[in-house]
Amino acid sequence: MVVGAAIAAAFALPGCAPAGFNQAADYGNGAAPAAQPNASSGATAGPESTASPSSTSAAAANDGSGVPKLSDAQVTHKLNATKVSKMGEVIENEQGHVLYRFDADSNNPPKSTCDGDCAKVWEPALTIDGKPTLKGVDSKVVATVTRADGTKQLTVKGWPLYAYIGDKKADTWKGQNVNGKWFVIKPDGAKNLTCVPAVSKPVAPPKGDSGDSGDSGSDYSY
Repeated sequence: MVVGAAIAAAFALPGCAPAGFNQAADYGNGAAPAAQPNASSGATAGPESTASPSSTSAAAANDGSGVPKLSDAQVTHKLNATKVSKMGEVIENEQGHVLYRFDADSNNPPKSTCDGDCAKVWEPALTIDGKPTLKGVDSKVVATVTRADGTKQLTVKGWPLYAYIGDKKADTWKGQNVNGKWFVIKPDGAKNLTCVPAVSKPVAPPKGDSGDSGDSGSDYSY
């Protein structure tokens, strides 16, 4: 127990936080999550498994096959390996948004468990052909998983990829250690544990088309 606490304390170092970090507002500590506007995310494909529909795919038109038809804006076209301040190695999409992996998912076999409100906050990196443009990411570790709605989600080393709507700017990583389950993913599929802030709550889901806040009754367990 003492050793474990020491390791946790070593990770949560002062100054080990993204730009604009506010301990109370951004990382929980009893503060209620605030509703956030939706952010666009995208994707591309690889190995198969079942998972859940995302906010982007659920809103997409159906092409008659039962699989939502994705717009260009809903697709992740690029996976770029780069380095960001205080975190080091990350994968970003074409908008410069840092991508994450989820401990509740599986990489063997690949499986996404992020559904409903979870997929509104953690937007799956969706794809049509499974062939994103890669920079610094080995094509051998890039594949796809089939979600429950039939859409494809990009994976790295089997781990499904997500963007966090709480990251309002490029190169930020406020999703790190949310609920102790979400972590920045490295180009080889491993968790990036260079900086692990205190466990935080996710932001609330964005408002739905019906005008509801999207967070009614949510326990923010994702």
